[in-house]
Amino acid sequence: MANLTLLQAINSALREEMRRDERVIVLGEDVGKNGGVFRATEGLFDEFGAERSVDTPLSESGIIGMSIGMAMYGLRPVPEIQFMDFIYPAFDQIVSEAAKMRYRSGGQYTVPMVIRTPYGGGIRGGHYHSQSAEAYFAHTPGLKVVIPSNPYDAKGLLISAIRDEDPVIFMEPKRLYRSLKGEVPETDYTVPIGKASITRAGKDISVFAYGAMIPICLEAAKKAEEHDIDVEVVDLRSLVPLDIKTIINSVKKTGRAVVVYEAPKTGGFGAEIAAIIAEKAIEYLEGPVLRVAGLDTPFPYTFEHIYMPDSRRVFEAIEKVINF
Repeated sequence: MANLTLLQAINSALREEMRRDERVIVLGEDVGKNGGVFRATEGLFDEFGAERSVDTPLSESGIIGMSIGMAMYGLRPVPEIQFMDFIYPAFDQIVSEAAKMRYRSGGQYTVPMVIRTPYGGGIRGGHYHSQSAEAYFAHTPGLKVVIPSNPYDAKGLLISAIRDEDPVIFMEPKRLYRSLKGEVPETDYTVPIGKASITRAGKDISVFAYGAMIPICLEAAKKAEEHDIDVEVVDLRSLVPLDIKTIINSVKKTGRAVVVYEAPKTGGFGAEIAAIIAEKAIEYLEGPVLRVAGLDTPFPYTFEHIYMPDSRRVFEAIEKVINF
């Protein structure tokens, strides 16, 4: 196995799928010769040329609109939105066209494309380079929303997404791009979309998270262990489809739950997790379901460390539920 960063794992997935299937095309701002703002597509232009590693104008709506057309007529486009904060000009194309094409055409057309986009804080990017917009897209039927937290999952999930027949929003936690490494198979493999992973087994309380919050939760679990609290950390991996069975089974085992996400608290996806637990496992609960999330403000630059959940805030929520 290779020891790769999350960024290298994504590059490996793109390269292998482009070699395997000539229909796979990457496109976006600076993804070609420059290799992308984070270098996720580095080297693809040299190997596959300008027709399959396409530099586009600075027009998110145009990038996604063009990708929809490509996907409907036989290609497998993987458009990159440079930062998730810039996805909003393409919002109508995504939610009104890509997400609804299979339904409105009675299955005659599908839109097999993967919209890759770096999301979240942790790099001091300020309010135009730090947003987490997963809830907008999870609310839209017809889209799949996938968020890896480690190199192994990043490669396997991206390959699954590229081979999927429906549009996928593939959100990449940019604070983890180069900050962690992991073993990644050099052979072909996939990670199934819609299946959560129990990153750390425990018996006292369940902590649910995804993306960049997984390392934070694992750190909090270590702190909790020092206080004789055994924490189970569940990496959701995909929000749509959501692995409800794993969520409920975990809560049935521990009787307690904390949900962690870095988007603003109100209307965040963590509220959906809490509601599902209340509907399907309330008789097993021994305390409230708490959310640890970002604040209901624009993402700050100077106070990024206050806005974002950290292991201290997660541990305090764990303690509160345990002592309820």
